[in-house]
Amino acid sequence: MSKKMKKNNNHDKGRMHKNGNVVHPAFDDSWHPLDDEIDQRRDQSYVKTVRPRTDGQRDLMEAIASHNLSIAIGPAGTGKTYLAICAAVEALEKGKVEKIILSRPAMEAGESLGFLPGDMHEKMAPYLRPLYDALGDRLGGKKVRQYMDDGTIEIAPVGFMRGRTLNNAYIVIDEAQNCTYGQLKMLLSRLGWNSTMVVTGDPGQSDLLPGVSGLADVADKFDALPNIAVVRLGQADIVRHPLVAEMLEVL
Repeated sequence: MSKKMKKNNNHDKGRMHKNGNVVHPAFDDSWHPLDDEIDQRRDQSYVKTVRPRTDGQRDLMEAIASHNLSIAIGPAGTGKTYLAICAAVEALEKGKVEKIILSRPAMEAGESLGFLPGDMHEKMAPYLRPLYDALGDRLGGKKVRQYMDDGTIEIAPVGFMRGRTLNNAYIVIDEAQNCTYGQLKMLLSRLGWNSTMVVTGDPGQSDLLPGVSGLADVADKFDALPNIAVVRLGQADIVRHPLVAEMLEVL
């Protein structure tokens, strides 16, 4: 067997179905967010310029640019996280901040991190993959690796944020619908000098028990504060497959 065929066989790990097709596992425990293969793909096609595709996205980008604290609420596929990370990368590249901090609550949609292999960083890596993907699309994989190695970009669960004061940083709190009111209060009070924070989430997709998520309550209270932007995206702002908007209307 040639080296090329061996390489392809190693890459296409999975079970052989009775019809002869390879069935790939849903969770690939060999994946790592900074693999060389991903680096090469991202460095060849990373996005340099990001433009809004809907009026809601335009409102969000303008709000993020003009406020130190913004909350973006909307259904899946509206680009909340992606636009927030793009703004963070732009601020870093222009020297407006010294670091980017991305955080998510350690809440899984029905799964358990305890059954995943590796230490906490390795357990969290697949769950944090959307953040790595957005960074890679905007910066390229090699630069993401460099920034993470030197601490310029930090990705951490919400629980690791307690007790910190985040100065000269761009902070993105993702999946905030899985934060309690107390957790959001703790996170929001981390904001330090010369820092910007963007909180994103969809109250309709919380993995917490009913009434436990604090995102909707916090957003409603912040509506009255002129120095805080609350942007609510809707079905018209979904930029995924058109079927996503149709499904979310009935689900």
